[in-house]
Amino acid sequence: MIYNIDFETLPREAITAIQLKRLKATLENVYATVPFYKDMFRKARLTPHDIRSLDDLQKIPFTTKQDLRDNYPYGMFAVPMANVVRIHASSGTTGSPTVVGYTARDINTWAELMARALSAGGAHRGDIIHNAYGYGLFTGGLGVHYGAEKLGASVIPVSGGNTKRQIVIMKDFGPTILTATPSYSLHLAEVAKDMGISFKDLKFKFGIFGAEPWSESMRDELEETLNITAVDIYGLSEVMGPGVAIECHEAKNGLHIFEDHFIPEIINPETGEVLPYGETGELVFTSITKEAFPIIRYRTRDITSLHPEPCICGRTHIRMKRVSGRSDDMLIIRGVNVFPSQIESVLMKTDKIEPHYQLVVDRVDNLDTLTVKVEVSESLFSDEIKLLQTLEAKLSSDIKEYLGVSAKVKLVEPKSIARSEGKAVRVIDNRKI
Repeated sequence: MIYNIDFETLPREAITAIQLKRLKATLENVYATVPFYKDMFRKARLTPHDIRSLDDLQKIPFTTKQDLRDNYPYGMFAVPMANVVRIHASSGTTGSPTVVGYTARDINTWAELMARALSAGGAHRGDIIHNAYGYGLFTGGLGVHYGAEKLGASVIPVSGGNTKRQIVIMKDFGPTILTATPSYSLHLAEVAKDMGISFKDLKFKFGIFGAEPWSESMRDELEETLNITAVDIYGLSEVMGPGVAIECHEAKNGLHIFEDHFIPEIINPETGEVLPYGETGELVFTSITKEAFPIIRYRTRDITSLHPEPCICGRTHIRMKRVSGRSDDMLIIRGVNVFPSQIESVLMKTDKIEPHYQLVVDRVDNLDTLTVKVEVSESLFSDEIKLLQTLEAKLSSDIKEYLGVSAKVKLVEPKSIARSEGKAVRVIDNRKI
């Protein structure tokens, strides 16, 4: 089902016309209300009237996360605080948190886009959505919540944590849609198994997973373990929150970006050059309907590509490939670029290991070393040491062949890698300590 067929199936010419009209209005607004953007335009010797086409957007400098931190907390807001009805913020683990605001109209827009997203992911009016994304300053929980209500579904606002209680709720309340991070969803299945409950006996049909990069191999694991159809959702608080883009359950081949609200670009992360369709680079977003916190050419650091080909679901908005990682999360090991999701793809092709892993990077005698810790199944861990050593050697060889980087694989006992109720901690880089 397409939630808003009028906008989600527009021809390309109509999409670009809407984008240009809304872009011009947004630029005039930020120029008049946000000192940061007025100064940016002045330094670039531009005014909003110089942007006459979508291609002219490339004349405007990028906005970065550091710019948001430099204007902490409310310096990027385009409306008076009296008009702001909601504030969200990042965790701020690597500096000042990035703070975003929403007007009442922004909240309604967000709910509409999340209703579109949930519908694309398989949800309908009357479904019961078990929402295990975190509530609070993180945008995930409330974003899904408002979208579910807009769609007409019932929502269980369970948030993260209290995992055993969540399993009981799943069994008793009969939810049909699961929304959570993929890593926490697998942890839910793990705890359910310990409690003697199989997801095959629950009523879930679809799972809508996001907030962290995950691979196609992880999709296979989720669908097999949870007995559902798994789709990928994308968003970030600086642009709106979840609901910027989502896979349709019909194709599961790229995430539809809601282009009537966001203009996407792909750039070379090193040079800033805009890349054509199909080429992989860093994703950049301009929001064109946000009132409280519009953002212009924001560098997301997410690595993906854009594809304009028609989709079997009937939606006409451009699709982005699944995010393979972040440019600032990319590891450079002895000159080789490595993303955690690439390691995951290798690991998930091997039987008898669990989808829980961690990369540990050290520097020994001025040389970088990579250790991949991965859990094995109960049955394998109880086997002979020689069998474990053989599998470790095979996985090391597979990683070397696939990525061109040497890694020591260490198989560890089940449940020895810490679980997360939100985004999984995939990398421990001791070089930065």
